[in-house]
Formats: sequence, C-alpha cells, structure tokens
Amino acid sequence: MKAGRQTTLRTSASVSGVGVHSGAPATLNMLPAEANTGIVFVRLGVDGRPDREIRADFRAVTATEFATVIGDAEGPLCSTAEHVLAALTGLGVDNAIIEIDGPEVPIMDGSSASFVAAIDQAGVATLAAPRRFTKVLKPVRVAQGEAYGELLPYAHGFRLDVEIDFKHPLIGRQSIGVEVDPATFRHDIARARTFGFMRDVAKLWNAGYALGASFENTLVITEDRVLNPEGLRYADEFVRHKALDAIGDLSLAGAPLLCAYRSVRGGHSLNHAVVSALMADKSAWTVVEVAEAPRRAPRGHAEMPVGLAAAAFAPEVS
Repeated sequence: MKAGRQTTLRTSASVSGVGVHSGAPATLNMLPAEANTGIVFVRLGVDGRPDREIRADFRAVTATEFATVIGDAEGPLCSTAEHVLAALTGLGVDNAIIEIDGPEVPIMDGSSASFVAAIDQAGVATLAAPRRFTKVLKPVRVAQGEAYGELLPYAHGFRLDVEIDFKHPLIGRQSIGVEVDPATFRHDIARARTFGFMRDVAKLWNAGYALGASFENTLVITEDRVLNPEGLRYADEFVRHKALDAIGDLSLAGAPLLCAYRSVRGGHSLNHAVVSALMADKSAWTVVEVAEAPRRAPRGHAEMPVGLAAAAFAPEVS
C-alpha cells in the first residue's frame, strides 16, 4: 500500500450480530468505493435495497450519549458506528460503503476485532488519487466539566494520549499513548472491548439501552471483579477501549488527521465536541496531500504536556 495514495477495500466482506443497545439483529456489508467517496453508511430497506445514505461526517452525528449515532433530519440511520469506523481508520481505509440492514452496527465481541478480520478478508487496495489529510495547525481544546480534549499540531502522523479515571478499584486511573497506524492499531487497540458496570444494568434497561449486552460482547464489572470468564485481554483494557472509541469518533473529521489528540476523562460526547470545534475554526486546520507517510516520532517522544491532574468522574457507558 503506497502511503501517498487513497485506499479502499479490494472486495466486499460482511459481519452479522446484534446491537449492544437495541438488541436488534443486523448484517453489515463493507464494500469498495471510488476515490474521494469517504466512508458512507447506507441503510437497506426491508427489500434489501438502499433506502438512505449518509456520509460519515461530524455534521451527521445526531447523538453521543452512549454511542455515536449517524443520522440526518429524517432521524438516525444507525447507532454505535464508532467500532467499525475505528477499524477502517486504524487500518488506513479511506473509502468504503457500509451497508446495514438494522438500526445499529453489530457489537460483535465489543471490540473492533471482527471488523479488522472482515477488512483483512476483503483486502485493501490502493487507488490512483492522492491521499488527503486534515492537518491541525493550532491547538483546539474543549472542556466539559472536569473532562477535556485537545487537538495539537503534530509532525509525525496521528497520536493519541488518552487518560481515564474511574472511582472503581478495578479501573482507577489508566492512560495510554500510541502512534496510530495499522500495526499499533491491530496489536494495541483493536481487541479492547466495551465495558459496563453491573450496578447500572437496570437503569440502562429501563432507559432502553444495553438490551443486547452480554458476556459475549461486554466486559461486565461488579464492585470487586470482572464477571466475564475470559477476564481481561489487556491489563488496561478499559483505557484501550476508550482510545478505540476516540479513533472512530475522530474519523468523522472527514479525512485522516495529522495531529495529536489528548483526552482526559473523555467519551463520545467530548470527542465529537472537539472535532466540531476544530472544523468550526478554519484557521485551525488545512487539507494537505501527503506524498509519503509522516516520519514517526522517536520512541518515547510525545511532544505532549505531562503531569496533568485527573479527578474522579461520572463516566459515560463505553
């Protein structure tokens, strides 16, 4: 795959499952697309034909309370879009059509692993068109109470520094810093699963959420242990999943980002607010064509502020 050219899928691939919140079954098809298409979600009707389509873009986000929902004036097209978006972004796929026949992207095992496997099955093809990036030119910061997110200029590609702080003995304060590319996404991020607290189950069900959650697709935590027989995939799986969500949410900038993103106590709402703030300030970004992959930063070199305090917070459901 040449760094300076756009990419798409070589052929199509499908996954099927249930939505973690709706509990509704859905099949999701990933198909090749032409250059400059971006990622487009297509809702299929009961006859299997396309009914509506919406480009994955920050302006198409209609809700962020428990997941990222893509929609328009007609209403939601699909919810929980972040995990498939993260997989496409993490593996460097610029253009794809995402067909779905239900109201929510299947949760699969709660991570991006199944979508990565589907992309691998389809293969990634290089197109003739040059690859375009959204380059951050100056800091953009959004605060929501004790949480904040900021995008910073960064010369080495796309870096994430994510920190969480849950008042829970199994989680507490966790942080991860990663240069996002296909190798690091596969190894460090893709398999991290969504999580929730047993104490919140009844409240979520009463509100119409988590109807499809199970031990097969969600890390379930009591006050003192993880209930899933498998246990954790990473010692810090919780913050890795928050990083996964951030990759998916930030992809809605419309083109791969050249920047560093720092998130403290964040979630879908904050991620979307930061992207919206960036795009609203036309002096903060520009679109560039990059002929070669940016040089990665030297190991241990972050160009990011350190020593930031983190207080406990009331988390979003991941």
